[in-house]
Amino acid sequence: MLKVNVFLLWMMLSAAVWLYGEELPEWYTQLRDAVYSQNLSSRELADLYISAREKAAAELSGTALSVMLSRCEYMMGRSFQYEENKQAAAAHYERGINYAQEALEKEDTPEGWQMLAENISQSCAVRSAAWAMANGLKVERYSKSALNLDPGNTAAQYMIAARYVYAPAPFHNYKRGIRMMEAIIEDYSGRLHKDDRFNVYSAIGYALNQQKKYEDAKVWFIKSLEVYPDNKFVKGLLKGL
Repeated sequence: MLKVNVFLLWMMLSAAVWLYGEELPEWYTQLRDAVYSQNLSSRELADLYISAREKAAAELSGTALSVMLSRCEYMMGRSFQYEENKQAAAAHYERGINYAQEALEKEDTPEGWQMLAENISQSCAVRSAAWAMANGLKVERYSKSALNLDPGNTAAQYMIAARYVYAPAPFHNYKRGIRMMEAIIEDYSGRLHKDDRFNVYSAIGYALNQQKKYEDAKVWFIKSLEVYPDNKFVKGLLKGL
């Protein structure tokens, strides 16, 4: 009976991980959090990046390894993008795309589609306008592929909502973007990773700011900085209110 109860408990815990999102290893979240905190230069982040790749190779295999390597490339791409080094950022995103495609060749997973969409999404900001026009629509399509496999993938939900917040005029729809971001918080708060939570909060603040609802925007910028207090992007927006 004890063995049965232990097995049932293990099954329940496994189900909880599936329901509320994968547990990301600390050696990866250290890299992720350093990138979002924006306290370190890309050169200073190199050791965390190399360490994360080495740990991934040592501890993971198959699809999980390819997805994690895609995550690492994505984060280093973000770091170079913050520094406006578009060429270096594009190179990391390209490798992130390749790893995500490699993962999907092995297995059709929501994380594989998510990382393919995320790397393409940011590539659109650092590559040519022609490249962005040719590939931009793939972001929503691949995000929907992730959601078909896992409707609670909050990163994919965010990417679909973000187009209504950050798209240039006349393509943005701030009210719709805010509603979609709020729905993510309401329906899937328990699945939001730290960076997803920051992204959703700051997107709502940005959309409200663009609507000149400055006091409301301030509330969300402050919530964002409670997640990553040193983030220069949001601190700049808050200062500019």
